[in-house]
Amino acid sequence: MPTLQRFPNCKIAIYADDHNPPHFHIEGRGWRALIAIDGFAVLAGRIGEAGAAMDWAQDKVERLHAEWDRLNTLRG
Repeated sequence: MPTLQRFPNCKIAIYADDHNPPHFHIEGRGWRALIAIDGFAVLAGRIGEAGAAMDWAQDKVERLHAEWDRLNTLRG
């Protein structure tokens, strides 16, 4: 699971061969969430203190899609 970005209280990662819809994981101490790349809906979990991570992700949509496509070629 490549970590795309680290923050003081959490990290953003994308798992290989993961399920659709395309999403990323935000993981912090004691919390985690799955966030849709398109629309940024919380698919599971809770975002905790992820303000900086969500801001970063909204500025990096193309990178998130590219990484999802690279890691999820079988499910694309």
